[in-house]
Formats: sequence, structure tokens, C-alpha cells
Amino acid sequence: MTHIDRTSIPPDQRVVTTRDWIGFYAMVVGMFMAILDIQIVASSLSQIQAGISASADEVSWVQTAYLIAEVVMIPLSGWLARVLSTRWLFFASCVTFTIASALCAMAWSVESMIVLRGIQGFLGGAMIPLVFSTSYILFPPRMQAGVSVIIGLTATMAPTLGPTLGGYLTDLWSWHWLFLINVVPGTIVAFVVLAFVNIDRPRLELLKGFDLAGVVFIALFLGSMQYVLEEGPREDWFEDPTIAVFTVVMVVAGIAFLWRELTCDHPVVDLRAFADRNFLVGCVFSFIIGIGLYGSVYVIPLYLGRVQGYSSIDIGLTMMVTGLFQFLSAPLAGNLARHMDLRAMLGIGLGLFGTGLWLNSHLTSEWGYWDLFLPQAVRGLSLMFCMVPINAVALGHLPPNKVQNASGLYNLMRNTGGAVGLAAITTMVSNRIDLHMSRLGESLTQANLEAVTRLESMSSRYATLIPGDPDQAALRALYNITRQQATTLSYGDVLLVMSMVFAFGLLLMPFVHKVGHPSAAGGGGH
Repeated sequence: MTHIDRTSIPPDQRVVTTRDWIGFYAMVVGMFMAILDIQIVASSLSQIQAGISASADEVSWVQTAYLIAEVVMIPLSGWLARVLSTRWLFFASCVTFTIASALCAMAWSVESMIVLRGIQGFLGGAMIPLVFSTSYILFPPRMQAGVSVIIGLTATMAPTLGPTLGGYLTDLWSWHWLFLINVVPGTIVAFVVLAFVNIDRPRLELLKGFDLAGVVFIALFLGSMQYVLEEGPREDWFEDPTIAVFTVVMVVAGIAFLWRELTCDHPVVDLRAFADRNFLVGCVFSFIIGIGLYGSVYVIPLYLGRVQGYSSIDIGLTMMVTGLFQFLSAPLAGNLARHMDLRAMLGIGLGLFGTGLWLNSHLTSEWGYWDLFLPQAVRGLSLMFCMVPINAVALGHLPPNKVQNASGLYNLMRNTGGAVGLAAITTMVSNRIDLHMSRLGESLTQANLEAVTRLESMSSRYATLIPGDPDQAALRALYNITRQQATTLSYGDVLLVMSMVFAFGLLLMPFVHKVGHPSAAGGGGH
């Protein structure tokens, strides 16, 4: 196939063929697989642990290895796409991701699983930003609102479906199918992309003066940061010497990376993209969306599992409300993006997402499916109203030759937001449970007639049902009830803080330059 370069074609003169659509849809499926694999093992770690004879600490690295590798690749993808071309980089990423997926299913030890998950995440990570950059290189401005809906729906639906699909596959067959499910679609996607995607040409001359130091610094910086954020909450942060060491590495490598990329003639990651105010603010919004998207998908299933005792399937059915309303809102979001100020649309989206989190923050230990329905529906409705304008604000006005690098940074910010958010959530939940247990415990005294009466009632009931000391059984039951209430209150606190993050996002709206409607002939403006 002869290489062409779409980056040199004026945006309003681009013509999209059937071949282009086939290739692009294949790329979207590849992106869905890569994002899905972040979360698909989350609900099945105990089964994987038993299958590869790993300890609880070791099996957590099945998730951590993937995340660290992916977060390192995402910002490098822009440079690699310019060197190899979008088509060849996506093909190589998808093939390697698929092979690594098959090998993960055949992992013979925890060490082999961790290495293979790292390979899977590193190469799979390139597929995500490539889809975003391709949408702004391939399609004319009038089509970008609809394309953004497709991308946004895929990028946000995958983490919502991940734990549910993972639990279903494990219950139906075995944990091996968490990885084997990628093999057939991954193979098809790779060869469809190779045959149908043709938007830029390889520029092997960029290998001259290769920024090796920049690659080393960014790998050390992002890898250490992801490790600290993943392991910090479990290891009590700086009480653990390993966390302290990696924090020092992160800070030193981060400073070295900034210095190198800002002074190098041919940086592997061009940080000058942040000089564009809309791109900078768009990345902040992407960070906030990462907190809300990954945080809510983490907290609500925890509540349903630990407090309500739901199975993986029941959790999935409850969480599907968000995905359903997200899907239903997609056509509306695409249509509104063509006709209203994207800043107003973004404000509506952020406000709705924050409102959904605020409604969720009032949860009690008695909440069930219908109590959670409205908050989840509001959040699902809001996601497309956030993603479509944020994509346009951050990337839609950039020159085509700048989009690939910027797309990597933009996607990195969303993943980083998710990592920072999850670390903060885990730490806050632990601290707030202790606080609420202390406060609830202070009220459980002999002076509390309701508590004394309930304890005596439970003791009398256990005397006829349970052998042994009924008073001790009643005290244990009362402790469990208290723990359940403290846990519920802590989840509510976290959801309230997350809603405040979105309120802060609304305060940034005055800093966003007006972006032209995607339907305009010239595309977005500065």
C-alpha cells in the first residue's frame, strides 16, 4: 500500500472513504480492548491468585504491572506514530497485545503473569491515544462531533463494563477467559487496520538524534508514580521504605524529564503543547474526568459488594444503568455539539456528573437498585456531555501535525487522574472508616437505651440459635453492624469529595477559549 499523508490536507478538504471508516472502527475496537483490560481482572483477582499460586500481595501486581506499563507508553505513542506511522504502530501494538493476552491465559507462575501483563499494557497503551489523534487527522471538522461521540462512548463504557464482564466470564468458564477473549477480535483488528488505515507515512529520519534520555526519564517518572499511587494506600504510604524510595525516584526523574524535554532539540514528548491554554485546561478537565470515571466505577461496586453483599453479576446489572443512559445520551450529545457553545455543553456535563456523585453521597446501608438508579442515570447522561466538548477543547483546534503528541499527553492526564483518584479514595476510605467507627462507638454506651435494648434482643435470640456465649455473639453482631454503617458513611464522604472536584472544574470554565462548532467549515478556533 502506498503511504499518503493526511496531515498535509486542509481540514475542510478531507474526504472520508468507506475504507477509512472500516479502518477507524477497527481501531476503536482495539482501543476498547485496551481500556477494558485495565478493569476486567478487577473482580476476579482471587481466582487468578488461586490459579497461579500467588499471595494476596503478589496478585495485586497483575493489575499494577498493566497500569504502569500502559501509563509509560501513552505519552511515547505520539513520537512512535510519527516514526512508524499510525498504521504500523497500531498493527504492532494490537498484535503484541493479542499474543500477550493469549500467553497470560497460559501463565505458569505469578512472575510470568506479571511480565506478560506488563507487555500487554505497554503495547496496548499505544492504541488508546492513536484513536484520538486519528479522529482529528482523518475526519473533516463537520464530522468530528459524531466521531467524538463514538470515541467517548467507547472510552467510558469500557471501564464500566470491565469488572462486570470479568466476573461473568470467570463465573461462566474460568479466569483464563479474561485474556482469551482478546485473541479473536485482536487478530481481526490488527489485520483490518493493516489493510485499511492509511493516514500518514513513516518518518524514520526522526530516529536520528533519538531522545533516549527522555525515554529513560519518563519511564522512571511515570513508572515510579504509578507504583507509588497503586501500592501507597496498601503499604501505609511513607511508612514503607520502598514507597519512600520510589517517591524520591519519581521526583528526581520528573525534574530531569522536564529539563530534558524542554531543552532537547527533538524531544520524545513535546511538552510545549501545554503552552496552548485550551489544551492545558482540557488536560485538567481530562484529569478530573479520570477521577470521576474510575473513582465511581471503583466506589459503587465496593459498596454493593461489601455492604450489600451483591455478587459480581448483581453488581454488573446495577452498574449497567450508567452504561445504558450513557448510550442513550450519545445521539443527543453529538447533535448538541454541532449547535451550541461547547463551553456551555461542558459546563452542563460537569454539573450533571457532580450532581450524580452528590446524589450518590447520600447512600445508606439500605439502598438497593432503585435507590441507586437516579444517581447512576444522571452520571451516565453526563458522560457524553463531558467527553465530546473536552476532546474538542483540548485537541480539536490543534494543527494536524501536533495532534499525535498532544493526544498522548491528553490521554495520560485522564489515566493519571484515575490513578491519583483511586489512591486518594483508598486512603480516605480507610481513614474515614476509623473516624466513623470511633464516633459511632462513642454513642454505644449503657446510656444509649436503643443500643442496650437491641443488644439484649440479639442476645436473647442467639441464646436459642447459636451454641456458646450469646452475649459475645451479640457483641460481635453489633460490631459488624457498626462497621457496616461506618463503611457506608465513608463511601458517602468520598463521593461527596468527588462531587466537589467537579464543582472546582466548573470554576475553570472562564479560562476556556471559545471553540468553533465541529460543523463549521474551518473547524475549531483558537
